[in-house]
Amino acid sequence: MLYKPRRKTRYKMAVAGFCLVAMFLGMTGTVIAQSDLYSIARGGRLYDKWFAEIEDGEAPQTAHPNYPEAGEYKGKKAADWRCKECHGWDYLGNQGAYASGKHFTGIKGIAGMAGADPAKIVAVMKDATHALAQSGLTDEDYHDLAMFVSRGQASSESFIDSKSKAVTGDTGVGQGYYETVCAKCHGLDGKLDDQMPPLGKLSNDNPWEVLHKVRFGQPNEEMPALISFGSQVAVDLLAYLQSLPQE
Repeated sequence: MLYKPRRKTRYKMAVAGFCLVAMFLGMTGTVIAQSDLYSIARGGRLYDKWFAEIEDGEAPQTAHPNYPEAGEYKGKKAADWRCKECHGWDYLGNQGAYASGKHFTGIKGIAGMAGADPAKIVAVMKDATHALAQSGLTDEDYHDLAMFVSRGQASSESFIDSKSKAVTGDTGVGQGYYETVCAKCHGLDGKLDDQMPPLGKLSNDNPWEVLHKVRFGQPNEEMPALISFGSQVAVDLLAYLQSLPQE
């Protein structure tokens, strides 16, 4: 669910069920360790909007000190504090979709850090440029963000045309994914949630953003992360989303 999906009672039931399972495992002495994929997926949501994803997070009330003064999102609803706002949904920064237009900042992307040591990435995020010292981010938050940067990025240049924004994927296969995973909340036409634009419009306007959310989920919402199913699943799903009504 992108942007502002409705929360449902089943979420509370799922949490209750999870707690029961956790109690049982605790009684048997079994400990479930957090997987790397969990960390990467959560890191992707932190990259999207960290102050929505972290526990008791609050949006910064002041403009980011190092966001360019000429940038259109300086001090606007904390948009300038979101990682994606400078580095882009395609992770290419000033070399990608944000090379021009209203989101242009001139700041480079994070693609060059793919595969880097997460500890080194954390050190970069904690520098004065990022100005996150008072953000409330924990060591776990920094670790998850670094795991995403190091191991969660996927180059989209081979299946998203940078000019037309058209996605090369199997819409027939993608339809099956959509109707069994997404349609319950978004509707068969992608227009069920009236608190957000139709999915057809979103995926045609900004396929990189939708791809990111398909792979990692929506910050602090029920939307599942599909990263563990491989990139092709997300590509085929995105291709089908572009075929849905835009109005």
